Amino acid sequence: MPHLIASIFELLLRLLLPAAGRRRSAETVAAPTVDVPTVRLPCVPVLRGEDIGLVRPYLVAHERRQEERRRRARRRVLVLATYGIDISARRMHGAEVTA
Repeated sequence: MPHLIASIFELLLRLLLPAAGRRRSAETVAAPTVDVPTVRLPCVPVLRGEDIGLVRPYLVAHERRQEERRRRARRRVLVLATYGIDISARRMHGAEVTA
């Protein structure tokens, strides 16, 4: 009985896990080769980093914060100018201002 279980187990292992390399039995039949037409992939240009419009989100957020600070500073200068207070802005509306 133990030999019967061992032989069944060995048979199942040989069927499920075939040997590799030199130990492979000569009984295996090679699969027939079929001529399949080769498919050519379309030529896709190589993408460079400079050509792509993707930007890191933290860089965009930083630039937006800087622009918003500039806008607030310009608005603050104009509001204070209506009260007669000059905080010596060098540029107002893109024009050079001298004090």
